[in-house]
Amino acid sequence: MTYEPQVNDYVKWNHNEGWIYFKGDEYVTIELGTSLKHDDLVPMHKKHHVLLVCYNYQWNELEYVKKRESKYD
Repeated sequence: MTYEPQVNDYVKWNHNEGWIYFKGDEYVTIELGTSLKHDDLVPMHKKHHVLLVCYNYQWNELEYVKKRESKYD
């Protein structure tokens, strides 16, 4: 069975680990970290996100760890 990454999955990949932040047809982004913004240029965004791109042909290299609990579950 092949792992199909989903948003809010915690994964390991190439000595990195983090949460799946976005999933498209061709790639996912893995959130490696965040930091607070010190400006208010875009008020709806409160943090900077450090993201790593993993293309769909590399998804077989992802190691699923766990799912983030959602307040909507």
